[in-house]
Amino acid sequence: MIGGGVFGLPANMAAVAAAGPILIAWLITGVGIIALAFVYQNLAVRRPDLNAGVYSYAQAGFGNFIGFNSAWGYWLSVLIGNVSYALLLFSALSFLFPVFGSGNNWQSILGASVMVWVINALVLRGMKQAALVNIITTVTKLVPIIVFLIVVLVSFKLSTFRLDFWGRANPALGSIMNQVRNTMLITLWVFIGIEGATVVSGRAKKRSDIGKATVIGIAGALIIYLMVSLLSLGIMSRPEIAGLKQPSMALILQSIVGPWGQVLISTGLIISLGGAYLAWSLLAAEIPHVAARNGLMPRVFKAENSNGSPASSLWITNGLIQLFLILTLFAHGTYKSLFLIASTAILLPYFFSGAFAWKLARSGESYAPNENRSRDLRNGVISTIYAAWLLFAAGLDRILTCSILYAIGIIFFVVARKQHNAEKIFTSREKLLAIGLVAAAAAAIVLIVGGSINPFAD
Repeated sequence: MIGGGVFGLPANMAAVAAAGPILIAWLITGVGIIALAFVYQNLAVRRPDLNAGVYSYAQAGFGNFIGFNSAWGYWLSVLIGNVSYALLLFSALSFLFPVFGSGNNWQSILGASVMVWVINALVLRGMKQAALVNIITTVTKLVPIIVFLIVVLVSFKLSTFRLDFWGRANPALGSIMNQVRNTMLITLWVFIGIEGATVVSGRAKKRSDIGKATVIGIAGALIIYLMVSLLSLGIMSRPEIAGLKQPSMALILQSIVGPWGQVLISTGLIISLGGAYLAWSLLAAEIPHVAARNGLMPRVFKAENSNGSPASSLWITNGLIQLFLILTLFAHGTYKSLFLIASTAILLPYFFSGAFAWKLARSGESYAPNENRSRDLRNGVISTIYAAWLLFAAGLDRILTCSILYAIGIIFFVVARKQHNAEKIFTSREKLLAIGLVAAAAAAIVLIVGGSINPFAD
């Protein structure tokens, strides 16, 4: 979870909300995301036969087409998220090498392209070797974050924090409700990865480790995110933070301790993004690979190399990331615009994970006859409502933009079902869903061409 988002969190939050609404947003996010963590912990134990995590829960509970779209949406989110990581990485490098600008010029795209294929080669050498590198980067990246938290805690000024606490001095922020809503995809973005342990659960030595990893990870991340976003508002005013270049954490620390603070955070971000990109490359390759084995993605995604890595899936994934990088150069996409799309794309998998847990607890399936199901039912309901609230918070523009990407996936679904000799590609209900998806995508294309929607708007 802790990748690049935390390093840009102060400016991203301050740009859309004041301290009070940010507190409310974290309260909502904390309740929703912890419920979702318990959902994944519970499902890992209840349904050990479902080893692909996010998409397999949707398929088991709601059929093949919903399961496919959960896999497809998750894959899309990772693809676009990795592109945003690349932009942020080279934006951070621009502190040391100004030639990279804001991370989306041709020099940055060229550098990012090299990184994509170096990571591709590393993962091809084996999942375990790649995971070991990720452990090292995880430990290393926490050091600058801890230093930042200690320094801002010592330098925190309550009077600065309380300035325009509810954002009423700036009408552009809108109402408290509007400010809270505008922060929701940002808070979700920094938690994407909560499901990571379930995605690779088939490779776990013990099923119990999956739930433990999910809950421990979410608790640690929540504490770090709360402190980073809120303590920063006690160092500089909200408008000042909102105007900072990314990674904003670097410039906040620089304002307190001088140039070495910027260097420390930028270095930490570079290490963190390298590890995060590697981790997400593992997940990006694993999802379509496992889905192909279960008949929901075309067979080409099934192939493994001699090291046990999902080679075909990896090559296709990184090829698409390369394409998105090139498109970003011409469309002038930014880190924030891309991670907002990535956050929207992953909402469907989260929604159906919560709904499946709700369904199991309500029906009693996988429970002993007299077993208490109230806690699991509550977590399923809360996480489902939380995901629905996030869909509302995402806004119609981003949902329509994502519908184009989801509609393209229908082709892959049809190919996969034919390759696996399915008697019936769509059920009657699935056919209606597919038609609705295509209609939404067509409307989105018309609106984009007409200029009513900008897919890369922040």
